[in-house]
Amino acid sequence: MEIVRVAEWRLLAATLSAVLLVGCSKNNDGSYQGYIEGEYIYLAAPLAGYLETLRAARGSRVAEGSPVFSVAADPEQQGLGEAEAREVGAREKLRNLSEPHRQSEVAAMEAQVRVAEAALRLAEKQLQQQEALAAKSFISPARLDEVRAARARDAAQADAARQQLASYRATLGRPSEVRAAQADVAAARAQVAQKRWQVEKKTVAAPTAGEIAETYYRQGEWVPAGQPVASLLPDKLRRIRFFVPETVVANIRLGRIVEASCDGCAAPIRATINFIASQAEYTPPVIYSRGSREKLVFRVEAAPLAEQAAALRPGLPVDVRLTER
Repeated sequence: MEIVRVAEWRLLAATLSAVLLVGCSKNNDGSYQGYIEGEYIYLAAPLAGYLETLRAARGSRVAEGSPVFSVAADPEQQGLGEAEAREVGAREKLRNLSEPHRQSEVAAMEAQVRVAEAALRLAEKQLQQQEALAAKSFISPARLDEVRAARARDAAQADAARQQLASYRATLGRPSEVRAAQADVAAARAQVAQKRWQVEKKTVAAPTAGEIAETYYRQGEWVPAGQPVASLLPDKLRRIRFFVPETVVANIRLGRIVEASCDGCAAPIRATINFIASQAEYTPPVIYSRGSREKLVFRVEAAPLAEQAAALRPGLPVDVRLTER
């Protein structure tokens, strides 16, 4: 509500100024009436939270990039920590799949293959002996079945050991798993970037040098997402606004230098015209008489020099003179 009242007050002030300037824009000394105008930047965080710090008080000056306020970011910090841990795990998994196994691991697997093959050879010899004894009816058929099963078991174990050894010897033997791990790493990095952005946006800095015109929350209050906490009046967005009659506007061009004076100003304020309104501020009847045309005024705006802009206060009345072309 406070922001709305400020906007309504500015609109009313601008309207009254235009009305007062109509018909009496030009002073007897050849100058034109005007005032200082400023455009405000409303600083807000995109995420909600409790106002943790308010580092720039109302009326203080801030440099470009200096922090103005911060909103508590505990949940976002925790989310960032979780995302970073997931990224580490994904990168380790990818490294494990991409790198060849250590030589000691390969040697151990080779030893297991030799053990399995020796057991298989022994089982085959035992099977041959038992088959010879079974042919002479020295052993039972059940015993022969046991020996055959033991041989089949040892053959399967030897084959499994050889397959595992081949997998260990392969440097990049699992391309599909590697690609999946790479995708997991990319997703984890994107998640970290998102969480870091959320943490960083909880601290709002001044986008340009200027003056903190107003603050709307106190430390410890809950700030909704996108709600302005402070308004900034940038030095480069202060300008001189004045009005000229329709007989003069045709001779004014963008880039022309003007000089403004005010009560209490030690030196003239030099500014460069950067805007000329395309429509008149006052509209007389449809059929223009000579008298009604004389009441037409056009709004002109000029940007002051950078070294003088910071001292200009919005609403300050000024008298503007057009310098020589």
